[in-house]
Amino acid sequence: MKINDVLRGKGHKVVTIPPQATVTELLALLAEHNIGAVVVSADGSSVAGIVSERDVVRLLNGTPEAGEVRVSAIMTAEVHTCTPDDLIDNLMRLMTDRRIRHVPVVVDGALTGLVSIGDVVKSRIGELEFEKEQLSNYISS
Repeated sequence: MKINDVLRGKGHKVVTIPPQATVTELLALLAEHNIGAVVVSADGSSVAGIVSERDVVRLLNGTPEAGEVRVSAIMTAEVHTCTPDDLIDNLMRLMTDRRIRHVPVVVDGALTGLVSIGDVVKSRIGELEFEKEQLSNYISS
């Protein structure tokens, strides 16, 4: 199974935020869309970084004016990305090895989707249920 199969089911919509936005604006965006991470992008297409709830929590621990801090100050700038043709198994390995929960999908430098660990788990469960059904049908026939 490929990343494109996951995107086909969930869609290609990605919520982005500009690097100069404040943490207060970031929190409003996370709450509005009920998501755990946002791709940081100046133009909505390129990937400058990624920022998650964890980044905000780390900031809040001891920063009195945290709400006014710029997203660019807390984002992860070294973003691991994938393409629609990459295999889900490889993405699972990347997420596990790097301890990341969100991976932007990029084609020719342009953002085309975002895959979360939840999307990967849902995909894997679907595969296992299909295999179970096939085996059950084979055994009963």
